[in-house]
Amino acid sequence: MSDRTATRIATADGQAVTVTSRTPAVTDWSARYFGSWWNAAPAEPPITGPVVSADLDPGEYEELAQAVTGRESSEADYAGSLMLHTRGEVGTVTAVQPGDRLAYRWEPSVRRLRIAGHDETAVATAAARLARELVRGMLLVEGWQILHASAVTREDGATLLTLGDKGAGKTTTAVLLARAGWRLLANDRAFVRVENGRVRVLPWPSAAAFGFGLLDALGLFERIADRLRAGEPMHPTQDQRVTDALLAGRREPLWKAGGKEMKPQFFPDQLDTWLGMTPATEGAAAGLLFPRITPGAESRLVDEPRRLGEADFFTADTEDRYPDVFGLLPMTGDAPGLADRLNALPHRALVLGHDTVANTALLEKTAARLLG
Repeated sequence: MSDRTATRIATADGQAVTVTSRTPAVTDWSARYFGSWWNAAPAEPPITGPVVSADLDPGEYEELAQAVTGRESSEADYAGSLMLHTRGEVGTVTAVQPGDRLAYRWEPSVRRLRIAGHDETAVATAAARLARELVRGMLLVEGWQILHASAVTREDGATLLTLGDKGAGKTTTAVLLARAGWRLLANDRAFVRVENGRVRVLPWPSAAAFGFGLLDALGLFERIADRLRAGEPMHPTQDQRVTDALLAGRREPLWKAGGKEMKPQFFPDQLDTWLGMTPATEGAAAGLLFPRITPGAESRLVDEPRRLGEADFFTADTEDRYPDVFGLLPMTGDAPGLADRLNALPHRALVLGHDTVANTALLEKTAARLLG
């Protein structure tokens, strides 16, 4: 370990994994990525628990890649990139992403995930992503579930969860309340578990994506463009066409084939330093919001029956971006009483238009009534 740096990442619940590397930028990346949501700190020997060991090592990349491509393998779309993978007799998984020049080997007997690649940013990104997946697996073993929701908290920890289908307004609701003084706990996913009669909420650390329209409506577009022009980088998953539009001052939304919007991508710490939203590390669910964005509509409350359903939870079967290639996630069923406990919380449905001021006023008023 003398030639390696190490960052230990731990949730407020105590689940932890350590990222090690001969390249300090790799472990620094994990510290930056997780530090706003979970606890991330330098680690000293002896290192215990699961480890992600990640290095710039073209030779090892070629060796691991050959171990996959030289035999029959399976395919998966992992984080938007083709992954080929094989499984050994003792559960060891070897994988390669040729397009990213990344290779992996997971050894479950010693809980060690090895990553080798050619590019510093690609290796650092992969190390953080798989460290999160290891922690995710440990949290699921302890009874946590992943809710498809945004979340904001008050200073006392009371948390509002916002739920709905894609495009319903979960991110908009969280951003508007966070800009109004709440703390941002989750943008798209959150860990939830019943503890001592309450539903505890932990964040899912990730890059944050916000559309041009929302950023412009909040008066943040030029601030972001100015930082980018000054040479401050945004998250590397951001499409170059988005970067070019920001630099040129073009506010019109950009779309991929198939109709998916391409959005600016932010590191977790940039939520605070660039966008003025303070992250939170945990909370306790106290109310639910079910928004629906309707262009041209007046912001208002609506009387609509709405309850959580199976579609509001992520499972290994419904995960579309990070399939469990390495077998890190346990087979878990429903958490007894969780949905019922959440459905029993005060909740309201509402319609949001495109008037940011009116939307914010309605959200603040509704939040105050729900939480008292």
